Amino acid sequence: MFIQRKAMAQLSESVKPGRVVAVYGPRQSGKTTLVREYLKSFAGRMHTTTGEDARTASVLRSFSADEYARRFGDLDLLFIDEAQSILGIGKALKLLVDTLPGLRVVVSGSSSLELAGQVGEPLVGRKRTITLLPLAFAEIAASGTMADAANRLGEMLVWGMYPEVWLATSERSRREALRELAEGYLFKDIVAFESLRNSDKIRRLLMLVAFQIGKEVSLSELATNLGIARQTVERYLDLLEKTFVIYRVGGFSRNLRSEVVKMSRWYFNDNGVLNAVTGLLNPIDARSDAGALWENWAMAERRKCLAWTGSGATRYFWRTYTQAEIDSVEEENGSLRAWEFKWGRRTPRAPASWLAAYPGASFGVISPDTMIPFVCGADALS
Repeated sequence: MFIQRKAMAQLSESVKPGRVVAVYGPRQSGKTTLVREYLKSFAGRMHTTTGEDARTASVLRSFSADEYARRFGDLDLLFIDEAQSILGIGKALKLLVDTLPGLRVVVSGSSSLELAGQVGEPLVGRKRTITLLPLAFAEIAASGTMADAANRLGEMLVWGMYPEVWLATSERSRREALRELAEGYLFKDIVAFESLRNSDKIRRLLMLVAFQIGKEVSLSELATNLGIARQTVERYLDLLEKTFVIYRVGGFSRNLRSEVVKMSRWYFNDNGVLNAVTGLLNPIDARSDAGALWENWAMAERRKCLAWTGSGATRYFWRTYTQAEIDSVEEENGSLRAWEFKWGRRTPRAPASWLAAYPGASFGVISPDTMIPFVCGADALS
């Protein structure tokens, strides 16, 4: 089954002469498939290659304008998959678009650690970035019906949204795909980048984070539990974020001295990976952590939604030292939006201290019954 990605519109709008479009994202999220689907509708002369191809790498590493013109001068578009494999790719791409201003260039890479760092500064003003995360609820719904997608919500919370895992036709094949993903692909970049001989510390770190979804994470406690320095914990968390395994949400504060701002909460980009880390893959109805899984899933889906709608919202949690809290706060263009996540039927009210401090802020409850505008966009019901 083909699932149309929301990022296709971003890609189509971004590809222009003299510009490099960099498609980042975790391994197996569908980056190559996305670009190849786009290329099917591209009418010009094109060439697709990979950074692991020795001939391509040799040409680009020559840093020769004459060689670039000879090899790519008759093209309208060049696509380089896994471009981070080419040493000095940023410098090469800058010279390439300088030499051939009519050329459109698309590059993809699984490791933002390498690719983003290499192409960022050399291509200031001439690069567009698209981040492709695992499948979104809205994309799955668009391939069928909203009701059918909502009926499979329990599967999403347990197995996650990676294309190969989601499209697997049996539980056994899902388990195998998820195990390969969690044990292989996701750690490949970080282990290689850090030259780690044993990823056990990182796996244990992820396990500790996985059991603290929706809670502030103490770096000092993580360091003590792992028997490593706090600075090492910070570095590992940063690397895990840059390789699209987890991401950080900070505390919101504007008015009250009692608001918690020094600690962060951490979420997984995909519920399937979260459950693979903990080893818990039983159905959602049999889970004692259903509330945490719901919060992690809803936060990840909202992140995808904000990305494809082009929102500039900044996301936070809110909590005071007197234990008043709100799960998610967004600030955009001077306005505040706040939400609580509830898997059950109880409908909480906004804390009185929040209403007093931020009287102009909106407040809502995100449950399976009210989630559609939150995860699909405000116009999803129109």
